[in-house]
Amino acid sequence: MKPLPGLLFLAACGGSPTPAPSLPTPDHALEPMPKQPTETAAPAPKQAVGKPRTDLIPRSLLFGNPERVAVRLSPDGKQLSWMAPKNGVMNIWVAPIDKLDQAKAVTDEKTRPIPSYSWAFTGKHLLYQQDVGGDENFHVFKVDLSDGKTVELTPSKGARAEIAGLDHKSPNKIWISINDRDPAVFDLHEYDLTTGKRTLVMQNDDGYLGFTLDNANQVRLANKKNPDGSTQLMIREGKAWKAFDTIPFEDAETTGILGFTPDNKSVYATESRGRDTAALVEMSLATRKQKVLGEHPKADVGNAIVHPTKHTIQAVAFDPGRVTWKILDKSIEKDLAALAKLDDGADVNITSRTLDDKKWIVATSSDRKASYYLWDRAAQKATFLFSPAPKLYEQPLSRMSTVTIPARDGLELVSYLTLPKSADPDGDGKANSPVPMVLFVHGGPWARDDWGFNPVHQQLANRGYAVLSVNYRGSTGFGKKFLNAANLQWGKTMHDDLIDAVAWSVKQGISPKDKICIAGGSYGGYATLAGLTMTPDVFACGVDIVGPSNLMTLLASIPPYWAPFLAVFHTRMGNPTTDEGKALLLQASPLTHTAKISRPLLIGQGANDPRVKQAESEQIVTAMKKHNLPVTYVLFPDEGHGFHRPENNIAFFAVMEAFLSAHLGGFYQPITTEELKASTMQIKDGKQGIPGL
Repeated sequence: MKPLPGLLFLAACGGSPTPAPSLPTPDHALEPMPKQPTETAAPAPKQAVGKPRTDLIPRSLLFGNPERVAVRLSPDGKQLSWMAPKNGVMNIWVAPIDKLDQAKAVTDEKTRPIPSYSWAFTGKHLLYQQDVGGDENFHVFKVDLSDGKTVELTPSKGARAEIAGLDHKSPNKIWISINDRDPAVFDLHEYDLTTGKRTLVMQNDDGYLGFTLDNANQVRLANKKNPDGSTQLMIREGKAWKAFDTIPFEDAETTGILGFTPDNKSVYATESRGRDTAALVEMSLATRKQKVLGEHPKADVGNAIVHPTKHTIQAVAFDPGRVTWKILDKSIEKDLAALAKLDDGADVNITSRTLDDKKWIVATSSDRKASYYLWDRAAQKATFLFSPAPKLYEQPLSRMSTVTIPARDGLELVSYLTLPKSADPDGDGKANSPVPMVLFVHGGPWARDDWGFNPVHQQLANRGYAVLSVNYRGSTGFGKKFLNAANLQWGKTMHDDLIDAVAWSVKQGISPKDKICIAGGSYGGYATLAGLTMTPDVFACGVDIVGPSNLMTLLASIPPYWAPFLAVFHTRMGNPTTDEGKALLLQASPLTHTAKISRPLLIGQGANDPRVKQAESEQIVTAMKKHNLPVTYVLFPDEGHGFHRPENNIAFFAVMEAFLSAHLGGFYQPITTEELKASTMQIKDGKQGIPGL
């Protein structure tokens, strides 16, 4: 199953908690305004009423723990691992490859699900990362399968660590980048998994964003941001760093080094200079000459299939609307052709390979189902292993269609539409009758929506809504022209794209004009607030999940290691240090236009959010209450940028579907006492806006 969509704001940078400046709050802000002789006091808000039903797809299946995900082979192929619940929390399990019924949990996380893990090349250790309460200060942990002990490799409080490299030729070693010396930069360290020894490999005294190791585990390349937002590539000769290449700002997000070729004399890279979409190229370090390996006229190069020991790129993916693969190594051509037939119409990904490359784990995924298989290359045979959520796949799930919507200036907006079965009984992706619609906007904004299983789409379609997700300008994967068309366009043409999509949906007979809600997370939350403040008559209601309300305070509260990206933010959003930029940011901030809100709003926020601080939600809640505007505000004290504990997801989306039922007219599954008690959700304001509470 995919993670919940749309929670990627400023995704390239990560984040850590720092106090966020907020607008001053008058002492009387939360008290009733004194009544003047000519005024009429605002009537007490009525309890919202919706349409409850008990025969809907259970939220526990949509947003609860999957049965098994993240299936991996050990390097020698003798063991299989996956993530599955242990006492209700997603942990790592391991079993002999031929005795899966003997699986045992090898980790014991008790609160938050483990977000990611991998095998070390020893075959005796597993590595995973974990943060605290969503603060995104991830630490690295080692699990020793021989004695069952878990050791934290990076225990420095307040620091953030990431695994930077693994190598099958040095199985006992891993490389980790960590900012425990200076919170603004990440140093590179080598760790010995057997002895626990930590050795400094490269101290980052020059503000580099990161280092690239070659196939001999030598630091060869680095990169940093220039003041104008361009990227400076550096190459190491001996112990000295020298300038190697400069990537202009307009290409900086679509051009970069991926890794070294087997001989360490060239690199694989993405390249958009002199072209629109990013191609995969091989570039000589000596001459800087490039050879194009893969390209697509409408999509940037995406995922890659890399040989486990040779480090050659064997195939690359492009996604102009649906994923297609370009095969570069004919030795896997027969395998991919056979795998494409496993689940008709599903996307196929190789997620794990043994070092001898004889066995693969293959994941297939579609808009309504996913599966894991063990692939035997010699026998060309697939053995079914698991489905992540088999009970969910038995439910009446809806199809997702790819549609292209024209923007008013001619840009093509690749979008994804899910219709309820009542509006699309024949499943052809075209509405037979209009129904209420939710425009669900992705985060980032430098990210994208794609085709596949989406729990929010399925939930809302099952409750009677059409759901539309739009890759508005600024979304990644569609070329640099499309990406850069969003520069300085927050609340402007980026928002126009969403309004154009609404007009398209009405014209296509998908939804009535007065029954459309805007919702989303992170930038999608910002888009929701912009929609209700800047186009107050377009949407019937809004759902903002961890969205910024004030772009000035958002940029003022960045953590130390985001500082190199300030020039990028200033070019793409506006520069708050100039009068012109400040005016632009204030005009694009929904908080500036709060008084224009006329439709109901639901806000969800994580108290530990390091990217969009709690103050961003509380500023607009305070302003709305000052103007007697209807708002429901939900806070999770143990969450960050988005909600990762299943209990919290279930509770929030229970509130959301009840809210939508009251204002759009679809159905909702009644909220249970058990759902509320299992979560940490605090309804800070506007409880009366939620039916059933």
